[in-house]
Amino acid sequence: MKVALFSSLTAAAAVAAHGPLHARQSASSVGSAAPVGSAAPSAPAGPAPSSFSFTLAATNPTAIPLASIVSNAPSQATHALGTTFAPGSTPTAVTGAPPLPNAALLAPSSYPPLDVIVSPDSPEVKQWILDVNNSGISIPDIAPTVAGGCPANPVAAADADKSRCWWTCGGCVQPTDVTTCPDKLTWGLTYDDGPSLYTPDLLQFLDQKQLKSTFFVVGSRVISFPAILQAEYMAGHQIAVHTWSHPSLTTLTNEQIIAELGWSKKVIKDVIGVTPSHFRPPFGDIDNRVRAIAKAMGLTPVMWTRISALATFDTDDFDLHSGLSTASKVLQNWDFIEGNATTFPSGFILLEHDLFQQSVDIATGYILPDALAHQPAFKIEPVIACLNKPMNDAYIELNDNSTNPPAQSASGSAALTSGAPGSAQSTGKPNSALPAALPGLGSVLAFAMVLLGAATL
Repeated sequence: MKVALFSSLTAAAAVAAHGPLHARQSASSVGSAAPVGSAAPSAPAGPAPSSFSFTLAATNPTAIPLASIVSNAPSQATHALGTTFAPGSTPTAVTGAPPLPNAALLAPSSYPPLDVIVSPDSPEVKQWILDVNNSGISIPDIAPTVAGGCPANPVAAADADKSRCWWTCGGCVQPTDVTTCPDKLTWGLTYDDGPSLYTPDLLQFLDQKQLKSTFFVVGSRVISFPAILQAEYMAGHQIAVHTWSHPSLTTLTNEQIIAELGWSKKVIKDVIGVTPSHFRPPFGDIDNRVRAIAKAMGLTPVMWTRISALATFDTDDFDLHSGLSTASKVLQNWDFIEGNATTFPSGFILLEHDLFQQSVDIATGYILPDALAHQPAFKIEPVIACLNKPMNDAYIELNDNSTNPPAQSASGSAALTSGAPGSAQSTGKPNSALPAALPGLGSVLAFAMVLLGAATL
């Protein structure tokens, strides 16, 4: 039996905001009951009043009340990892992997500054540039975009579905882009932008429910929280690249793109011993130039599912922290996504985040419990598994290319999805992703890590 929730606001605007997304229950039939342990939703200061209604089949009995999942919520106590791993531990989720490195030996001074677009002038980046140039992959001569998305780039936007194939403006994809899972009702579970102080809470819930995910990790967060990344990897979650500082990649030079991807690959390997074979471009900002560079560096793009101009499988959970979104809006987004996923001919990939406590609270308290109660049941697994490939294929050193051969081309004929992305890159407005730079965030998190002590990780 589904539990119905309804905010104090009306339902019309939310339906209009999401266009063809289909809720599993019409607004007229939504009641006012709230799940046990939650309070009536309330909207924090920030977004203009809108209408958000949704239904949930189940919630977590220990869920943070919806009224408390707001931008100005007090910081919750962080929790230690359930398990930490000694240097030299043997990974069991993959075969043939090297022993776990000693993360205590990492020297932050040997890596770029946190949350700053990486300079291409270091010896490491110069070698990676040489490797790309010698890869045999042709890099298209496409000029970088400027900040501001589609409105600020009219010439590029006009070419977005042609030679540029710019996902941001028009939803253009290539055959090498992973956007769905092939099997119906299969959910490629992903979380972006961590690891963070709140990732252990998510890991604990996933472990309790025997779920595995793909974590698209930011290099600046990895150097801050290496023990959390090791816990993700050793627990059998897929680790993937999400750049060093979370910039819009199409705005960068070729050399800067190489630096962002290269340093992220390097720090991940330094922490877990292997290099990811998949990446997600921040903001979903990718074109054929970025694709070609990524291919030359052994990386396959993973996006998220989109079925129409406004129906993107993005819960907007990231904007809870800033107050640009509310818990009830995120849950209505999820309700619509879940309804569409039930009728979608293939499986799907959803965009979620684990950087802030609000995103983790909404995932563990509401979205995942509801998904686990869904009938017919979802098969929830990492992207590599939803593609029917072994976990070894998630890492360059362990992939024997028998089931996951490198892409043949990053510049074939473009395939266009049915609509443009629902992100701010297409509108120039804020969206649910990290800003191009987060000055000082890395230092804040690192300092918090010191204060909380190793046990916190």
